[in-house]
Amino acid sequence: MTETQQEREGAVKAPSPEAPWPVRVVSQKIGEWVGRLGWVWAEGEIAQITKRPGSPLVFITLRDMSADISVTLTVPRRFVEAAEPPLVQGGRVIVHGKPQWYAGRGTLSLGVDDIRAVGLGELLARLQRLKKMLAAEGLFDPARKRPLPFLPRRIGLITGRASAAEKDVLENARLRFPAADFRVINVPVQGASAVPAVLDALASMEADPDIEVIVLARGGGSVEDLLPWSDEALCRAVFACKTPIVAAIGHETDNPLVDYVADVRASTPTDAAKRVVPDFSEELRALSMARRRLDLAMNGLLDREQHRLDAVRSRPCLAQPASIVDGRQSEVDESLRRARHALSGRIASAVDSLSHVRARLRALSPQATLDRGYAIVQQADGSVLRAAAEANAGDVLRVRLAEGEIHATVKE
Repeated sequence: MTETQQEREGAVKAPSPEAPWPVRVVSQKIGEWVGRLGWVWAEGEIAQITKRPGSPLVFITLRDMSADISVTLTVPRRFVEAAEPPLVQGGRVIVHGKPQWYAGRGTLSLGVDDIRAVGLGELLARLQRLKKMLAAEGLFDPARKRPLPFLPRRIGLITGRASAAEKDVLENARLRFPAADFRVINVPVQGASAVPAVLDALASMEADPDIEVIVLARGGGSVEDLLPWSDEALCRAVFACKTPIVAAIGHETDNPLVDYVADVRASTPTDAAKRVVPDFSEELRALSMARRRLDLAMNGLLDREQHRLDAVRSRPCLAQPASIVDGRQSEVDESLRRARHALSGRIASAVDSLSHVRARLRALSPQATLDRGYAIVQQADGSVLRAAAEANAGDVLRVRLAEGEIHATVKE
């Protein structure tokens, strides 16, 4: 970039370490840069109003609602005196001004030409718009809300110092469960410093692994007093917490936006104590009742099973187990008798049949013929001689008789 371009665009060339600028030059350069800024609208809370006698200007310290940042306003006295409603410390205002840098003191201020007090109606309308925006983003979605642990190891409590809300939560929680362990961080619960303090306390408790639930507690108050609990930054911080949050802000009729973002909304600090810890005596009673119901159920089950066992044991097969064997024994004996009878009949029939076959065989046997006096004449090759012409003189014949055989020689 050329030197001409730097001058045209308002760039400031940094000096070298060998030729540093004096402080007054640095302040003048800052003033030149601030002087090029335009008019702005700003909103905040009045932390201090200073009216000097005879001065046409009023000096007001305007503090940011969500951060520990403030700026000085120089306002014409006539604007302050004409403001309606009157400007008071702690009130919220919207101003129109131009940034101014005082080189001699090195301070930044806004030269104001218009200042307006933010009325309750406007605050409520803005809260309603913020509520719709957060709801559209899903910060109020019931599906993302987490259940509270039954018995948390440690409970985080963010509340005002020595407040009635702190006392209510601690006393009622320990009445219900004497061993309840709390980590308490006291913070401002209204005013400009409330939101930053609560955000720091939330971050500290979120980093503590022993804390399983966090309670935000504050007593009742006006709409203006409860405004920090509807701050957008606080709502988003509660939404981002991984630890379940219980909001107990104000009374039943008070509904700051943090109530909608928290996982559980308690109507009062006392109600919050009842939600984060169980009632020890009630749990003991419930445990005793459960044990009695268990005893009754077990006794009833044992009685029913004993009746079933008695019924099974009373059946004939178990009462007189020998009756089964006796009945089967008679069946076996009868079957054995029938089997023997059938087998004897078959054997007798077979013997008769064999006798008849033997008789027929013997009747047809050559031995029977020989027994009647006949003989069988066979030649030397074993063939039976049936005619005399078949034998020649000198042949040796074999003659079989009923008993034994003889050999004969043919003479003629």
